[in-house]
Amino acid sequence: MPDICMYFQVHQPMRLRKFSIFGHNDEAWRERYFDAEKNRQIMEKVAEKCYRPTNRLLLDLIGKHDGAFRLSFSLTGVFIEQCREYAPDVLESFAELYRTGCVEFLSETYYHSLASLFADKREFGRQVKMHDKALHEIGIRPSRVFRNTEALYSNEIGRHIEGMGYEAAISEGWDYYLGWRSPNYVYKAKGSGSEGGNGNGGASKNGLRLLLRNYKLSDDLSYRFSARWWPEYPLTADKYASWLAASQGQCVNLFMDYETFGEHQWADTGIFEFLRHMPGQVLGHPHLGFALPSEIVRKHAPVDEVDVPYSLTWADMERDTSAWLGNEMQKECFAMLEGAAGRVEASGDPAAEHAWRLLQNSDHLYYLCTKSLADGDVHKYFSPYQNPYDGFINFMNILQDFRDRLEGTEGRSV
Repeated sequence: MPDICMYFQVHQPMRLRKFSIFGHNDEAWRERYFDAEKNRQIMEKVAEKCYRPTNRLLLDLIGKHDGAFRLSFSLTGVFIEQCREYAPDVLESFAELYRTGCVEFLSETYYHSLASLFADKREFGRQVKMHDKALHEIGIRPSRVFRNTEALYSNEIGRHIEGMGYEAAISEGWDYYLGWRSPNYVYKAKGSGSEGGNGNGGASKNGLRLLLRNYKLSDDLSYRFSARWWPEYPLTADKYASWLAASQGQCVNLFMDYETFGEHQWADTGIFEFLRHMPGQVLGHPHLGFALPSEIVRKHAPVDEVDVPYSLTWADMERDTSAWLGNEMQKECFAMLEGAAGRVEASGDPAAEHAWRLLQNSDHLYYLCTKSLADGDVHKYFSPYQNPYDGFINFMNILQDFRDRLEGTEGRSV
């Protein structure tokens, strides 16, 4: 009986201003670099199209199926922050879902950052603790299952996740690492469990578990749902449930952006009607059921060990970090972000520290991608810039201004 595990990433970045070194001398750190009006407009738009209607529908479905429909989320701290300012009712609706007992909220970095790639992993740990604190503040106890930014994972990152006390991590079920094996099983992270945790609530001697995304079935819904060129169009709830019923293994992990509902797939595609009927169609198959990530890792023993020596993500065709670090512009900006750590800490300025971490939103690097074909089209869809080179100039101006301001040399030409 495979368990259906549904997980949704919920994130909105802090979008940058079109920045000039002139005219900002008296502004606070956040107001200096981030476009509050644009952030408000986008949050209000997506809340109306996605968050409010989808949360209402999910709450109805949980009640209709007496708790048999179960699912999980991760809310980035940056999303929580913007909800507090622009859509507090949305934040309360997520807390209401949590109170049903049928919804789990995963841990991650507060800033949706690539801090796990910093040479000094202390910043990664700080952002994870900040995220846990943010969830507690809205009445949600975070899961001991971890979802790193864009499902970023490697053996090295896994060791740090395990050391922070997590039972499992979410990653991509990519063929390059799995080979002939299926993503529909629980796996053990390579090298985990040998120390039995770190003495501070670390993972057990059984090791860190990995839940791997079934990318085909996930993308069938999140990307191909409304694609008229797709041979399986239209995708109906009963058809999708039949595919899940035919799947072999311990679990089928359906991981995707929450904005799939109403934002990426608009209401007129039928996405909400699909969601309305899908749980009932799944539960109509006697051998299928829904389960939370933590329930799956406690129920199923790992069938094998997965070795991920290089960074793996769920982004683009390569499933590596090239969506954010694939060209010299991106690498230069990332190096400036990482290199500012010491100066930020030495400043002792909490507002500067917060601004630096907001600049770490992985989205800012994502917009600088220069890939072509389908991957390039996706990057362009999300980017606020005419092209990645304009984005690089703007981001670099901000990063250089941030550095100069920390050093007390603001106002120099860039």
